[in-house]
Amino acid sequence: MSRILITSALPYINGIKHLGTLAGSMLPADVYARFQRARGRETLYICATDEHGTPTELAAAEAGLDPASFCAEQHEVQHRLGRQFGLSWDHFGRSSSPQNHRLTQRFAQQLWEAGFIEERVTQQVYSNADKRFLPDRYVIGTCPHCGYESARGDQCENCTRVLDPADLLHPRSAVSGSTDIEIRGSKHLFLRQSLFSDKLRSWIESKRGNWPLLVTSIALKWLDEGLQDRGITRDLEWGVPVNAFEWGRNPEGQTPDIDGLAGKVFYVWYDAPIEYIGATWEWADARAQEAGTGPAAEADWERWWRQPQAADVKYVQFMGKDNVPFHTVGFPCTLMGVNEKVDAKGHWSVVNNAPWKLVDELKGFNWLDYYGGKFSTSQKRGVFMDHALELLPPDYWRWWIMANAPETSDATFGWEQFQAQVNADLADVLGNFVNRICKFTETRFEGIVPEGGAPGALDEKLEADVLAKLREYTEFMEDREYRKSAAALRQLWVLGNQYLTEAAPWTAIKTDRDRAAVAVRYGLNLAALFAKVSEPFIPFACEKISEALGEPFPATWPSLDGQGVLSALPPGRTIRAPEVLFKKVENEQVAEWRERFGGPEAETA
Repeated sequence: MSRILITSALPYINGIKHLGTLAGSMLPADVYARFQRARGRETLYICATDEHGTPTELAAAEAGLDPASFCAEQHEVQHRLGRQFGLSWDHFGRSSSPQNHRLTQRFAQQLWEAGFIEERVTQQVYSNADKRFLPDRYVIGTCPHCGYESARGDQCENCTRVLDPADLLHPRSAVSGSTDIEIRGSKHLFLRQSLFSDKLRSWIESKRGNWPLLVTSIALKWLDEGLQDRGITRDLEWGVPVNAFEWGRNPEGQTPDIDGLAGKVFYVWYDAPIEYIGATWEWADARAQEAGTGPAAEADWERWWRQPQAADVKYVQFMGKDNVPFHTVGFPCTLMGVNEKVDAKGHWSVVNNAPWKLVDELKGFNWLDYYGGKFSTSQKRGVFMDHALELLPPDYWRWWIMANAPETSDATFGWEQFQAQVNADLADVLGNFVNRICKFTETRFEGIVPEGGAPGALDEKLEADVLAKLREYTEFMEDREYRKSAAALRQLWVLGNQYLTEAAPWTAIKTDRDRAAVAVRYGLNLAALFAKVSEPFIPFACEKISEALGEPFPATWPSLDGQGVLSALPPGRTIRAPEVLFKKVENEQVAEWRERFGGPEAETA
């Protein structure tokens, strides 16, 4: 595969995201995108704000804005904070974009005509107190499966079962808390997911061993419990309109009841994943506009998504475990459905000679907790992106989050552990190494990469050790094993400190300037190597190191064939010591932050 398409789960529009959102999707996707670009592969990293649904309407009303204005404002905030964290999206789009509207409607029409959507009158929850139908997630009650008392009407956060509001015991309105609710009939469109059960199972089973066990387990659990058809429309005003386009006929010759669907919009969990494609279209349009050529041709963005143009594309998704079902069932059903059709007798046939691409690799994450309790946007518990950047530069957060990525189990953020790890890894190991070798070069070699001397046994051993660790690190990065990658990268940094300790150029220079020159030259080349291979994790510090050494940034990944790994810097080049890369986090700061954001008591807060 020569091209890499990357998407991370769309952050919801209602508020600034916390560190758990970064850990579960956007940051690991960014690390992978930076790595693939450094490897020289054509890479497209797409993300967007998820803007539809009732929470948007309610948040906008609370802010005194209409939903469109609210979303525009919040999109700018999320985009700015993401860039400040170093998220290298090629495009950060919006699910309310015209492109996503058109795709959402086009896919619905094709699914209807292929026989995969049908009309049903459903019993919807209506709140007399709020004078409105309540979307699924705004009905709260007791889960009938596990007894969790705060389950939402779309999904139980505790047991992850998908629910309908009518399933809940003791339901109440999440808007007003009122139990004065009743069930009313309402016509809606349903995606016939049950028809896809065998195809989905075969596809998911083919991913065993390549996808994390977390992902395949969640997906197969849904299938084992019996895949249910899913309503894809809602009684809302803000969203992609259902009746704003020309519907065709289904295999039975029927067209939808447009009057009965008047005023409805598509369900946010139907249109949001389609925005991955929509945002790619937005990206292509933006590039065409910059070039002054007008709207992009479909081929400009479809080359990433449709066969045969996308035959050389590897599509990788990143998301938290709560998003896995919608990306292993709902979105694949949509794409499979627009590629094929089923007639009235249940016979399938291919209708799309340029099928849409399904995901190749799906990296799912567990949750990052805050002292054992959940980060919470609604309850303002934990550290959020804007506050994090007030406290420390982004690389501190990027490093700790990825070194503790919740890959095989939930991870927990605590100020004491955070302080200990960033001080040890960033300040004491990497920062100390770069500072020592650059300052010594300035004071004893006039800030010039020195000539002279021949490598000895210690230097040859260093080259062998570095190459072996670099190969291991690269393999972990290709496999998106982030904890192992961070550990291998730290071990590379340690090799540098160990080498300087053994080579001791500050001692050698007293009696053997050539030997000291060799050690300094190797040390500076180690720093250059660290800037290249650490960039996916800590890009801001690596840019400073590269600038100090006169190296291009971002750099290409070093060769793994053993040639030139530690010889990038030519003798005679001027270097300068950078400012302190990482200041240590002090105990007084930790005490202040615990007071501000909470400590272990957050678990029971």
